[in-house]
Amino acid sequence: MRPAPAFSEITTHRVRKANGEEVEDTLAVEEPLEIRLSTVENGKRVHRPISITMRTPGADHELAAGFLFTEGIVTGREQITDIRHCGKPAPGTELKNTVLVELAEGVGVELKRLERNFYTTSSCGVCGKSSIDALRTGAKKIEQNDHPAIASEILTRLPDLLRSSQSIFDSTGGLHASALFSADGVLDLVREDVGRHNALDKVIGAKFLAGNLPLSNSILLVSGRASFELVQKALMAGIPILAAVGAPSSLAVELADEFGMTLVGFVRDGGFNVYTGGQRIV
Repeated sequence: MRPAPAFSEITTHRVRKANGEEVEDTLAVEEPLEIRLSTVENGKRVHRPISITMRTPGADHELAAGFLFTEGIVTGREQITDIRHCGKPAPGTELKNTVLVELAEGVGVELKRLERNFYTTSSCGVCGKSSIDALRTGAKKIEQNDHPAIASEILTRLPDLLRSSQSIFDSTGGLHASALFSADGVLDLVREDVGRHNALDKVIGAKFLAGNLPLSNSILLVSGRASFELVQKALMAGIPILAAVGAPSSLAVELADEFGMTLVGFVRDGGFNVYTGGQRIV
């Protein structure tokens, strides 16, 4: 039995200019993760599956904690007494694809939030009207003066700093990344995953478990586009500045503007576009 790596090797037929050859290729691993919630109801422990997400194995505890926090199911580290893998290992590995999150006795859970029985994919994540409604009742508006102004030169350096820290991307070319930086551009934390939403949940989950939320002095950089869901999760963590290498969606811009977030897109080639909250950028 061996631990499941974040990537795997296969043989592929590579075609370049009509010429083909057999070569070894490296793929990012994608495996399902079921998140189960353990609560005390009428004096007894009840285990309830609440989510299945397609993820790259690694930092599963952070992923589970980040997911529960950004969906508004838990609000504080003290509400969680234990997080552990359970169930049978995947065939041929030591990898367990189920995580059980145990809540402290007396912690109430809004069952309506669990009715969706979330299923998330690596390309999309959790979407829909109910997710928007949950955000508007759980996130706090970021005040205009929150977070010191940052220099534009710092923003333009962030993608290279992120790229140099993406060890698994170097092998596979198939992973998203989320990274936290300080206001002066120092890399704090980075996580990779086949799902952009999972990468961010891992980052937020790590800070949640360490008791370091809200992240009011951090800059978040994501390797792809800025979707509504990424803005949603960043707002829940109190992140005032979200920068993306790719484009934002229209709903992401509307949401960032409504909640006072600075949203920057197309951070590459020495430039960027500011969509909301330009007062935080010099």
